[in-house]
Amino acid sequence: MQPTLGAGGWARFLWRQLTSMRTALFLLLLLALAAIPGSLVPQRSSDPNGVLRYQQDDPELYSILDSLQLFDTYTSVWFSAIYLLQFISLVGCVLPRTNHHLKALQTPPPHTPANLSRLEAHRLLELDHPRAEAEIMDRAERVLRDAGYRVRRYGSSVAGEKGYLRETANLIFHFALVGILVAIAAGTGFKYSGQRFIIEGQTFTNDLASYDTFTQGAWFSQSALNPYALNLETFTPTYQFNPTSGRAEPLDFEAAMNVTTAEGSDTRSLRVNQPLHVLGNSVYLLGNGFAPIITVKNPQGEVVFTQAVVFLPQDQNLTSVGVVKVPDGLDEQLGLMGFFYPSAVTLDSGALASVYPEPDLPIVTFNAFVGDLGLNEGIPRNVYSLTTDEMTQIAGGDSDESSIVLGLGQERELPGGLGSVSFDSLPRYISVDIHRDPTQIPVALFSLLVLGGLITSLFVLRRRVWVKAVIGDGKATHIELAALSRNDDPGQDAAIDHIAQGILLGQENRV
Repeated sequence: MQPTLGAGGWARFLWRQLTSMRTALFLLLLLALAAIPGSLVPQRSSDPNGVLRYQQDDPELYSILDSLQLFDTYTSVWFSAIYLLQFISLVGCVLPRTNHHLKALQTPPPHTPANLSRLEAHRLLELDHPRAEAEIMDRAERVLRDAGYRVRRYGSSVAGEKGYLRETANLIFHFALVGILVAIAAGTGFKYSGQRFIIEGQTFTNDLASYDTFTQGAWFSQSALNPYALNLETFTPTYQFNPTSGRAEPLDFEAAMNVTTAEGSDTRSLRVNQPLHVLGNSVYLLGNGFAPIITVKNPQGEVVFTQAVVFLPQDQNLTSVGVVKVPDGLDEQLGLMGFFYPSAVTLDSGALASVYPEPDLPIVTFNAFVGDLGLNEGIPRNVYSLTTDEMTQIAGGDSDESSIVLGLGQERELPGGLGSVSFDSLPRYISVDIHRDPTQIPVALFSLLVLGGLITSLFVLRRRVWVKAVIGDGKATHIELAALSRNDDPGQDAAIDHIAQGILLGQENRV
């Protein structure tokens, strides 16, 4: 009958299984598989509107997926459990090795083997003039210490050991990996990133309501948003015409940003790959375009809408699309789907196109729709798109009226006496990503430790050396040397030769 394991035995068995390399590799694979749902379905942390649309489009499937926490994949119970087990497994592998290494550092080099000739690296030196045992051992001890060996004398022999730095570096490598995991886990909860369109002359203030989109960690607090303001004074693009391709190629984009903090304000330059750094935030330049100021008036000439409308570029010549939504002030809700051409030309087909990204001949055209804009349904709507399912087209497309075409400073009447629309001015805009990640410095430091530990562990060798004086008639007649390495050591024979030479010549050569 097999003996049974008690509670302690089962605990030790499970701990050994958890901290084994096989389990660590399995958990790593399982963690990669568990992350897949996060890329297949929208996540509440990054795309809350997508989750709402998913719920509206397929309520039954949404209920099943939500019960499995697939819309919160990276904070779900099952994903966190795998992550924590992986972390515990890694720590469980490192701690016993650390304890063993600390004991090894306090343990003297091992006793000299009885038969050194069995070791792979072995030398036997005949002495022309026999010397006293103490003299040889003193000289051997000095040579080994100078070569970086830890030394211990055992009677007529000396033992030396070096290469503890290899295991130290290996442990630093693993602890640094743990540090990276901890830093990422902690930093993910506190970091945030947000995007915003900033139009020339407008000011962005670093508060939650000012962002167009915002992604935050689980432990984010609005108090983490340091107070500052960014004002886009000017945006200057530089292009060069390529006669081969017939296109304008961008050379540089520079935004002059006025940065205001509690300490004052100053103007700084923001370029691609040259972010601004403000109070722990990094501001990156993502894109640019035009934001025509569009004004809509009712039949009585009263302004019901006037705003700089961001048009999103569609090609290198900044042909752009934009949307104007007028929910109030007219007899019906109005939606305008616009196309902007910085340097407009008329093609043979009669369609417009832009031939240059600078506003040499700016023209904006609109297709007009009336009906329900869907703003009162309680579902967030994308301000850069127009849903026309519940609307009737009154200009452009299949309607009886042609599209509304406006040059800079022009005004046109809306069909059906609904009012008028005008293209008043043409400011530029930039899109920026504002990012705060407190893990950057810790992860960078731990990464350097990982790299340093890995390189050191690859090039440092663990080696043991013994020097033994063979006594004859009261005096040493010859010296026996041997070395043993834990790993492949191509320099082992050369090390023995140098030690032998140092002992014979009385020189303290470094090996």
